[in-house]
Amino acid sequence: MAPPTELQGSSFLRRISIRRNQIVSMDVSHDQHLEELEYFQKHVSDCLSELLSPPPPPSSSSSSASQPSDPILSIPWMKNLLDVYMSCETEFKGVLSTAQISKSPSLEKGLQETLDRILKSLDICNAVSNGIDSVSQSRRLAEIAVTALKQRPLCNGSVLRAKRALTSLLAGLNADGKDRNGGSSSRRTTSRSWSFGQRSSVHVSKNWSATKQIQAMAATLVPPRGAEASGVYIMSSVMVLVMWVLVAAVPCQTSNVIAAPLQLPKHQSWASAAVNIQERVGEEIKGKEKRFGGGMMEEMVRMERVGLSLLEFTERFRFPAEEEEEVADKVEEMDEICRGMEVGLEGLKRQVREVFHRLVRSRLEIVSVLDQATAI
Repeated sequence: MAPPTELQGSSFLRRISIRRNQIVSMDVSHDQHLEELEYFQKHVSDCLSELLSPPPPPSSSSSSASQPSDPILSIPWMKNLLDVYMSCETEFKGVLSTAQISKSPSLEKGLQETLDRILKSLDICNAVSNGIDSVSQSRRLAEIAVTALKQRPLCNGSVLRAKRALTSLLAGLNADGKDRNGGSSSRRTTSRSWSFGQRSSVHVSKNWSATKQIQAMAATLVPPRGAEASGVYIMSSVMVLVMWVLVAAVPCQTSNVIAAPLQLPKHQSWASAAVNIQERVGEEIKGKEKRFGGGMMEEMVRMERVGLSLLEFTERFRFPAEEEEEVADKVEEMDEICRGMEVGLEGLKRQVREVFHRLVRSRLEIVSVLDQATAI
């Protein structure tokens, strides 16, 4: 069976072909296009709004309190964000019309600019994937410390192993964001290619920056004058926003300062929802930028806080221990963080991989649609 992305791509191109052959009246086509744009805008608005929605109230049949929503920039929240991106990307394909492209230079220009943004997003996906690997390495260091500090009775050897692991962990979390594995930043694989992750063998320059990529993506993102190009503008805005959030959350090759990427027309509901996300993430960045050079992931912040507390314990430890019970709660909290990250990071990396392949497929589809429009 063909992969889902291939099936969606084939369906998309068939839909474009059917529209091209069935258009009888340009006025009817235009009206249909405007209806599809309105639906697409509502879909984007609803999806983005749900990312910051409070948890539903408890049912009347239950006396227990409702579960809290996932913290912003946590692994589950980011997985929801990528789900939103893929959902919007699927709906966006229904907005493109070969006939509309052939008579709208602004729409054609917007799609050409989108092709470049997709290439930059592919680079970012690779960088984020490598960043997830570095977070996994931090988790493994935390697990070493947890295992050592769970030994009973605690002895100098176990505490020394924990101290070494925690020192390496905290040094990695507070790195400059260019390389958290202790090596040269040139080792990062963020090359533009049609593969993903370890299969990519070309390295980018050490001067490559995810932040600069996002700034370049946003630089040409200008609201269109006509309705025809608004769908492309909306989807491009969502793409840039999602890439910006990923770079803010996951440590990767980036600048120390992650500036807000988008100036959006707040009077539109989808844009207002996007701005709300941008502002909330910005608040998180502002509150934590003195502690991290990059990587504001909620689980990393918790890991650093607990790790500092455990490191302080190891530094004042003297055998026989008198604080075993006092530190037990912190050890258990770190253990809980590690367990959540073990499953969550793997799932997040799979979704980043899926987004990568969606971007590849979308680029090929857009190129095909542009070719069809030129042939009319």
